[in-house]
Amino acid sequence: MKHGKYPLIVTFLVPPLLLYGIFVLSPYAQAFQISTTDWGGYTNAYNYVGLDNFARLLRDDQVWNAIKNNAILLVVVPLLTIGLGLFFATMVNTGGRKGRAGVVGVRGSAFYRMVYFFPQVLAVVIIALIWREIYHPNNGLLNASLRGVGLDGLAATWLGDPRTAFWCVLVVMVWSNVGFYVVLFSAAMASIPRDIYEAVMLDGASRLVTLLKVTIPLLWDTVQVAWIYLAIVALDGFIVVQLMTDGGPNFSSDVIGLRLFNTAFNDLKFGYASAIGVIMFFLTLSVAVLALRAGRRDRIEHS
Repeated sequence: MKHGKYPLIVTFLVPPLLLYGIFVLSPYAQAFQISTTDWGGYTNAYNYVGLDNFARLLRDDQVWNAIKNNAILLVVVPLLTIGLGLFFATMVNTGGRKGRAGVVGVRGSAFYRMVYFFPQVLAVVIIALIWREIYHPNNGLLNASLRGVGLDGLAATWLGDPRTAFWCVLVVMVWSNVGFYVVLFSAAMASIPRDIYEAVMLDGASRLVTLLKVTIPLLWDTVQVAWIYLAIVALDGFIVVQLMTDGGPNFSSDVIGLRLFNTAFNDLKFGYASAIGVIMFFLTLSVAVLALRAGRRDRIEHS
């Protein structure tokens, strides 16, 4: 039995590791190699340029503008999404009136979870196209609703104005993600004993204090994971931005993923685009590591 252990381990480990190396590690290595060339993408001709592409990045205003927009998304999207997710999950799980059954969720909580989760069953492409029509300046639902209640002055060309286009995209990113985290936080809160909430409320704590002092500390591991996933979403945003605004107007809603795509497939500068991808890789990795380290704290157990 002992002699057969290592062949068994090798048999089960080598194929997945080989597949991981071919389909994950190899493309990364190729991207690093291409980033040191001036390859145009559709020919065999290219020249090695060393770190010239990375030096050029430092002087590229469009890239820095895209990074600035991603930085705003990185701060705002996780904060709003997690905040709204925790609020709605709290209302669903402990927002009902206290009766004989103790602290209970609101009536019809299962229906509310389904409604919150509904955007998750839609493809990102469909979400972007739906919201592009909602924001339409002439026959869009948003302007029609404003005009219907007599607020004609607030109607605007939402996606055609540099002052509002980026924030409209941000709203869609929050809306499309918050439902998943409502369900995630609700499932995590369901594992917290109701006795804890009963004891806190008997001490006179408000629901806000209960959320901040009880719920969040007990769900900290879940919140931390949610923050990392949302940070990755904020550093991407490619599909939503491309379909809704294509980075416009005047690059006001541009993001680094879209800048990479346009550089490669529109400008035919695959070498420079790969350099942008390398920077994006290290930015994403750095954000994940920093989020894990910043969120490290003693785990609070409950029984």
